[in-house]
Parts: sequence; C-alpha cells; structure tokens
Amino acid sequence: MLICGHSDFTVIQMGLLALGNVITFSGPMLAGNFGAETVNDFTEHHFWQALKNPSFTLEWAGDGPECRVEGTVWGGNLAMLTTLPGTPWMPDIRDGILVLEDINEHPFRVERMLLQLLHAGILSRQRALILGSFSGAEPNDYDAGYSLETLYRYIRSRLDIPVITGLDFGHEARTVTLPLGAQGKLVNTAAATTLTLSGHPVLTEEK
Repeated sequence: MLICGHSDFTVIQMGLLALGNVITFSGPMLAGNFGAETVNDFTEHHFWQALKNPSFTLEWAGDGPECRVEGTVWGGNLAMLTTLPGTPWMPDIRDGILVLEDINEHPFRVERMLLQLLHAGILSRQRALILGSFSGAEPNDYDAGYSLETLYRYIRSRLDIPVITGLDFGHEARTVTLPLGAQGKLVNTAAATTLTLSGHPVLTEEK
C-alpha cells in the first residue's frame, strides 16, 4: 500500500517515518489538485513518475550555491513540522535533505519557524535545505517590505549548509511528488538543479 498526502498530513507522515521508518509520498491533494476542473499536466506527470519508478530525477532552475550532497529526503509542511520537536513523532534524521513548503504564512512567520528548527539543532544536522512554494506569502504593509527573498538571504547567512529554492512543491496547481524517507542525491550547478530519488516503494504492474 502506498500512502500519499500533503499539508496537515505531514504530521502523520513524519510519525510513520519516525516510529516505523515508513516511506510515504507528499504530493497533490485530492480536492485541490485532482479535484480541480482541469488537472495540471505537470502535477499529474510527476505524481505517476514518483509512484511508478523506483528511481527518478526532478530538475528545476534552483537558486543557491553549487553543491552535490546525498541523504534521506524528508519534510513537508513547515508549520506542521515545527509542532513535532520534543514529541515521539519527530524523525531523527541526520545528514538528510530537508524539503519544506507552506501556505498563507507571512515571510516573518516563515523565518520564525525556520529559526525554531535551527535553534532546535535540526537544520544544522542536515546536508541541505530545499525550500519549495510558499503560497500567499507576498508582503503587505504590515511586513514593512520584508519579503521571502530577504528571508532566504538571512537564512543562508545563518546556515553552513546549502539552501536551494525554486522547487515546484507545495499548495499549487503545479507541484511535484516526493517520497519522504527515500534516498536523494541533490546536485546544484549554474546550469540546473537536480534531485534524484530512489529506495521508495512503487506500484506493481498487474499481470
């Protein structure tokens, strides 16, 4: 059985990974994506690519330093993940590739949650941080010009690991599907960013 969810489901996915080393998929939402009047071709392609292929590669124009790292891919919704430290449902992932997204959070709130993970020692134990989509994070008058781009620069100044942005992953019509708990190889160059994933369960062909 393959399990796929998104957003609030991150809590269950992290619990399964922490307690049973169960790999699940973070991908399109049933209502928001598959229930749309027209399913996004990019989203549908990447969903089946992840569920049918024991190894696959995502490619995008990422922003961040050149790097080549390998580790366990994990994460999901940032707000949900920050509720888990200190509980049995927080995976103890060392040398991993942490991928995060969120929706309707002001940039200063995204900063606050990332700093919580930083001061809890979680970010420093990773080999890389990938930041996906943060829908609805456009600054307004209350934010005094503090934008996601400003946040990205600040977080990079506080971390000794590469922070890569630009992945289509989140609460969008266009999103990739990630196997959380799988093995990943992240390569970022001036030409492109690639994340190769393997070691996850896949659908078997009916005979």
